[in-house]
Amino acid sequence: MKRTGVVVLNWNGKALLKQFLPSLIRYTDSEQAEIIVADNGSTDGSPAFLAEHYPDIRCLAFDKNYGFAEGYNRALASLEHEYAVLLNSDIEVSAGWLRLAVDYLDTHPDVAALQPKILAYNDRSSFEYAGAAGGFMDMYGYPFCRGRIFADMEKDYGQYDSPVDVLWGSGACLIIRSEEYKKAGGLDACFFAHQEEIDLCWRLRARGKRIVCFPQSVVYHVGGATLKMEHPRKTFLNFRNNLLLLYKNLPDRYYKKVMFCRYFLDYLAALRFFLNAYPANALAVIQARRDFNRNKANYKPVRQENLAQTVNNDLPPEIMRENLLWHYHIRNKKTFSALYRKGMWNK
Repeated sequence: MKRTGVVVLNWNGKALLKQFLPSLIRYTDSEQAEIIVADNGSTDGSPAFLAEHYPDIRCLAFDKNYGFAEGYNRALASLEHEYAVLLNSDIEVSAGWLRLAVDYLDTHPDVAALQPKILAYNDRSSFEYAGAAGGFMDMYGYPFCRGRIFADMEKDYGQYDSPVDVLWGSGACLIIRSEEYKKAGGLDACFFAHQEEIDLCWRLRARGKRIVCFPQSVVYHVGGATLKMEHPRKTFLNFRNNLLLLYKNLPDRYYKKVMFCRYFLDYLAALRFFLNAYPANALAVIQARRDFNRNKANYKPVRQENLAQTVNNDLPPEIMRENLLWHYHIRNKKTFSALYRKGMWNK
């Protein structure tokens, strides 16, 4: 049994498989890792393409599109590798990307999951939106990264080349201990897509596990290959899922304050979409809040279980105890290094 299973989730991505599988095969040691494609009911001939051109790659063919979360849950449930890699189909890996990551995990048993440094495929001097050099969040649920705050991406000058504990690693490329993935319940299938990796990593952090960005491992991500940034469906999933992950994971002492503020912040976001001529996105925010309210009761047992397994009744130290919107829009803090200062994080 090879120690690592590299799982590429595919949905109608035959063109991406053609483009990126060669580098994955080239830079992944076949004696140490198995490459697996989990196909989410593609209709573009992806399984047939794999059978013809890559017969040695195992293809897990699902009957329909289960989304990012349940697609990976189904794939990892059938694997017995010590480590699993969640890898987007639009990722180009580099030499040593997996060996360096696994070596780090082998020597740091308290680290449950690791994210490489993620650079932009089309501008390799810049960080990429989905993860950059490791993910953080403010206490109101707004995610950001070393190297990326909202849509502002920094150039990579080596400023974030030190390994660091983070709140979340990007699902674009996440190396995780299979046992920890399964013990934590995997990704939340109800999320379908977007922010499910933040929810999983927060659960792991709350249970005393570490999540690390290890920038010595480098990958390049195209990004936005499934849903474009302004797509209303993406807006809906991001807002709805963000509210759900806050409900699932926020300690009691913060919950009422945070959700009270989010009510106004979300409707302010809807107004901004409307004024910027994105009425479908504005409606998506309102629909996201309605869907959250409908689903909240179903998540009450999940919240109770998560809080019961939390080893410290406080926010993880990688959650900033201030409002990112204030620092970004009012104080003009557009980079992680400008944002980070002593006292903002642990209060």
